[in-house]
Amino acid sequence: MINPSMKTAMELLLDWRSASSLFATVMLLNTLSSYIPVEVRRFGRKLLSHIFTYLKPTATIIIEDTDTFGGANDLYDSVQLYLGTHCLSDCPAVRLFKSRTAASPFASLPDSHTVNDTFQQVPMKWSSHKQERSESGPGRSRNRSGDDGTDRRCLNLEFHQKHRNLVFNIYIPYVIEEASRLRSQSRERKLYTNRSSFPGDDGHRNSWSSRTFSHPSNFDTIALDPRLKEEIRADLLRFVGRKDHYTRVGRAWKRGYLLYGPPGTGKTSLVAAIANLLEFDVYDLELTAVQTNSQLRRLLVSANPKSVIVVEDIDCSLDLSDRKKKQMEEDQDEGMMGWPRKTSTTRETLNLSGVLNFVDGLWSSCVGERLMIFTTNHPDRLDPALLRPGRMDKKIELGYCSAAAFRILVRNYLCLEEEEMDRKDTIAEIERLLGEVKVTPAEIAEVFMGCDGDSADAALVELVLELHQRKMSSQPKQVELAVVIEECSLGESER
Repeated sequence: MINPSMKTAMELLLDWRSASSLFATVMLLNTLSSYIPVEVRRFGRKLLSHIFTYLKPTATIIIEDTDTFGGANDLYDSVQLYLGTHCLSDCPAVRLFKSRTAASPFASLPDSHTVNDTFQQVPMKWSSHKQERSESGPGRSRNRSGDDGTDRRCLNLEFHQKHRNLVFNIYIPYVIEEASRLRSQSRERKLYTNRSSFPGDDGHRNSWSSRTFSHPSNFDTIALDPRLKEEIRADLLRFVGRKDHYTRVGRAWKRGYLLYGPPGTGKTSLVAAIANLLEFDVYDLELTAVQTNSQLRRLLVSANPKSVIVVEDIDCSLDLSDRKKKQMEEDQDEGMMGWPRKTSTTRETLNLSGVLNFVDGLWSSCVGERLMIFTTNHPDRLDPALLRPGRMDKKIELGYCSAAAFRILVRNYLCLEEEEMDRKDTIAEIERLLGEVKVTPAEIAEVFMGCDGDSADAALVELVLELHQRKMSSQPKQVELAVVIEECSLGESER
């Protein structure tokens, strides 16, 4: 019988002999490798790579919810939409979301959960993860929930390594196509607005926040002159149908509109009607929340195609006045005061150059099919460089209410048809007064809203009284102005 201590000593001796044999084998192979041709060694490395791949066959694709610019990753949304309709029936937990206008809730995969899918008899495993970021950059502050706004979500797809070509070339395109089909079946357009940005913001969060866009304005109800309305409609439909033309002539597929006129003439309503006609999402860009030109550029590239980018009251958001006129005024001030003007040494800020590049620079061609609309009450305050063709391709003046626009308001608010309008004396009186009194469609609509519940005749009489009152209040000023002009003329003749 072998002593246990002797048995242990024998095992150690055998282990040392095995180790020495392995070491000797390695040294021999290393010596022989110098005599092996390079091609044979490359083949050996490939063979070993395939062996290791077989031993560890799982491959992983990571899909994050945002890109490096902070824009939404359309592939992430597409996968969530696909999983919500194809794979979550057996999932132990789902995340549900329903907008106010949606008919049914939308399901998605919650964080830290997995779900299985099968495509062409190949098993796929999807898992959802949340990447938390505790660091905070300059200008970042946490909200009440403790979230600094930089957390990112991602979806991981795991599959056998040998099915890599199938996943990349067939499965992923299939998921994208299915998501597009589902979106078209339940099209819900969005109204986006840009988040406030701060110096040092590194763009790890989505630059836009969104709500469901459900503005009711359309080209049938908007109070515009019918000829102008049809001109705008034809221009828009021609734009969306000319992708090949824009490509052939070497221009980005975009178009710029400038809407100008007094307040209350329907600029915002026209923007909503355009979005509804084209079925585009709306990006309401607030320039006062943008700090630098680079942040403005990041907002542009993170916007989706088929969108209307709107900058309302552009003259109030940023100093975009005529640069030549401004330079002349500054030179005059410099000469009068006797000291040179101070040069700016501050950090990068948002300026006219950044806006011009935003509208018509190289980065403006990265978005795709897009309409850009600026509105203003004072077009004369804008720099001519912003108004040239290629930036603002179509300039539309929205003036005071005309007789044709008034009839559209009567039809919308008082439900009267053309035959009924032709028979009413009040309609004829109002149309005559509209030629003498400047009133906006919004002001007429407010009168009709104040008569809600009254008859159409009562509302029309109220509008007649309102127009007469405005006419009488403006007459003394007109008479006074005429007297001043006459006195000035007499004074010139006497001299």
